[in-house]
Amino acid sequence: MQLDIRSQDITITDALRVYLTRRLRFALGRFAGRVTRVSARIADVNGPRGGIDKRCHLLVTLRSGDRVRIEEADADLYFAIDRAAERARRALQRLLERRREMNTDRIVEWSA
Repeated sequence: MQLDIRSQDITITDALRVYLTRRLRFALGRFAGRVTRVSARIADVNGPRGGIDKRCHLLVTLRSGDRVRIEEADADLYFAIDRAAERARRALQRLLERRREMNTDRIVEWSA
């Protein structure tokens, strides 16, 4: 799983990079064989004005070519990262379950 981290108006410290990498590997680790790339974009939309303006945008690309896009915003960047990683995990799980169900239905039709 290749991880690409970019930022807009936020300095990516080593601690932030390690946190984001660890959080994404933990959330998406069980899908590591199917995920080829994760692009993470973090941004501070309002700058120094504050508010719910820290954004984490994830684009997860699967080996099959499918993509999952997630965006979360919060006043705390770490919370936005946590929620985005968890939503990406759930979205991938749902996508793969639907694929499995479609393949199971196809097998049942052929064996009937």
